[in-house]
Amino acid sequence: MLKPFADADKYVFKEKFIERYSQLTDWDVFKKYCLSFLRKSIRVNTLKISVEDCVKRLQKDWILEPVLWCKEGFFIEHKEGRRDVGNTVEHALGYYYIQEAASMIPPVVLNPKPGDVVLDMCASPGSKSSQIAQYMENSGILVANDVKGDRLAALGINLQRVGSFNHLTTLMQGEKFADAGIMFDRVLLDAPCSGTGTIRKSPKTILMWNPDMIGRLAKIQKRLIMAAWKILKPGGTLVYSTCSSEPEENEAVVSYLLENAEDARMLEIDLPLKRGKPVLEFDGQSYRPEVHCCLRLWPQDNDTEGFFVAGIRKEEEK
Repeated sequence: MLKPFADADKYVFKEKFIERYSQLTDWDVFKKYCLSFLRKSIRVNTLKISVEDCVKRLQKDWILEPVLWCKEGFFIEHKEGRRDVGNTVEHALGYYYIQEAASMIPPVVLNPKPGDVVLDMCASPGSKSSQIAQYMENSGILVANDVKGDRLAALGINLQRVGSFNHLTTLMQGEKFADAGIMFDRVLLDAPCSGTGTIRKSPKTILMWNPDMIGRLAKIQKRLIMAAWKILKPGGTLVYSTCSSEPEENEAVVSYLLENAEDARMLEIDLPLKRGKPVLEFDGQSYRPEVHCCLRLWPQDNDTEGFFVAGIRKEEEK
């Protein structure tokens, strides 16, 4: 059941924002969800405990509802109304990670295996890196990178708490990996973005939004995705994701890769969830038809954040 913000009326959307999003989705429904509280969700950390045992420990005080697209994920609500999901013994022990349910999708699509060499190009604070390490069962190599030094502290602490020991953290611009001579089996590019899918937990995004910012970010995202493609092994998988709902940051970026990489093939994302239609053209720009494979999630689709995920495979050399 949706719980609107008590002060929802104080958040005024800019006219250009309303005009833009009225073209993309049902504006009234989108606005209603944006101004309602986001459900709490967790992901059980199977590096330390089984899903079954963690659920048994939590069920005494918490109501758990499975996240259908992630077998380790659960929506969580306290039986007496507490919201401090991080204030438990199980969380302190690293038995679960507090993670938004839609954010669990990119590592699921990436599907890392034990023994892989994997790069999380924009890793902090570590929710997806810790999920990747979990799927790799601490076997192989996970490079968790970020561009800002002050963000590495949270990344390192979170990876340590979940019991990951097959990772190394790096501090560098993502584009620089293309010069390092290292090739990866799988690359996750959860790109820096405008965050318009995160209004439910960060309403200040409404005030910060402007079209010029979207254009600047799209240029960075295109540089990053081309760098990620260059260091991906033939037969490897790249997952591109954002918590933005802007076509210029999503379908346009994937279309740019497809235009410039003849060996790129889109992956179908078959998960048990509702999804919005990918945008094939917007604001006078047409995108490659293959972007219909992308996963575009609106907040109202599954009562989550807004999110975008694309899986791309690099063809084997002939």
